[in-house]
Amino acid sequence: MTIYDEILSFIESPEPARFESLALTVFGHQFNGIPAYREFCLGLGARPDTVRSLDQIPAISTTAFKYAELGAPVTPGDVGRIFTTSGTTSGTDQRGHHRVPRLDVYHASALRHVGRMMFHDGVRMRMLSLHPTAERMPESSLGQMISWIVAEFGDGETLCAADRERVESAAAVEFLSAAERSDERVCLMGTTASFGALFEELRARRRRLGLARGSRLMDTGGAKGQTVPLGAQEFVDCASRLLGIEPAFVINEYGMTEMCSQMYDATLFNSDRNDPPNERRKLGPPWLDAAVVDPISLQRVPDGTPGLLRFFDMANVGSVSAILTGDLGIVQGGMVRVLGRTEGGGERGCALGIEQFADRGANKAPADRVR
Repeated sequence: MTIYDEILSFIESPEPARFESLALTVFGHQFNGIPAYREFCLGLGARPDTVRSLDQIPAISTTAFKYAELGAPVTPGDVGRIFTTSGTTSGTDQRGHHRVPRLDVYHASALRHVGRMMFHDGVRMRMLSLHPTAERMPESSLGQMISWIVAEFGDGETLCAADRERVESAAAVEFLSAAERSDERVCLMGTTASFGALFEELRARRRRLGLARGSRLMDTGGAKGQTVPLGAQEFVDCASRLLGIEPAFVINEYGMTEMCSQMYDATLFNSDRNDPPNERRKLGPPWLDAAVVDPISLQRVPDGTPGLLRFFDMANVGSVSAILTGDLGIVQGGMVRVLGRTEGGGERGCALGIEQFADRGANKAPADRVR
């Protein structure tokens, strides 16, 4: 059984008691297979024979994905992909890229958890994407995930109302109006900014929809392009008022190009929680360890203490699993509350060894943080 097969087996039937031992095995695999990561670890004095616990596994900043090749070599038979962060037309930053040698692991991770958090009631429905799907934007990890969701949980009419340049708000409104008339449930997926465009279209038409009960919305964050960014509470209020979607069915997803696993808001739809939208906690899958570390020492802090979010993502087996984000958060009882970005967007957490990654400069396109 290969390490990939072990991870697929864990995703299918998680065994929490095995997490740490399997994480150490994954670390050994990545240390041996990824030269840039091995060099980084050796600079910290960390090797598979000296690392004894999950917290001792060196974490790299998401920023490092801009500069170094951090994917394991693709072997014959692997069907992989390189996903990149979205780019801008100015600036000097590199564009983040994540090589995923085995797409089936990302597929299993994404669908297993989104099924638990967004579709656990077993309902298939119409699908509206306000973000380009994989066919329109193959380098986007979010686009790929949305395409999988449509194929797995969609039923009936489907519309992708976005391309690389814009959201087709008018087409989206017509699609939703048809669903309203036929009283068919719809799942809407997109970034915060794309939903902002939809809300503006509805306001311009002085139109309020009453989508069928059980319709739902997955907001993936990313407010770039909005004149006035929507806060969490305001976003849920708009979805309820303009679309007729119940607050518990308006769910924010937390993910990034550099990780193959995601977290979702815990609400009364998928859990026993009823936190207000601006204080919602997120649930990750059993194959994702979420921790908060001190921004100076990078050591794990006690539950309930704010700090930098650090993840160990088993589904990243083909690249680097220990990831230090530029996001502040609190972890308590296995649930994560995201507080926002650090000043500088994560560069500080990457200070440890960042120069060695920068020296390996791979892509030349500038980037922002959105998937």
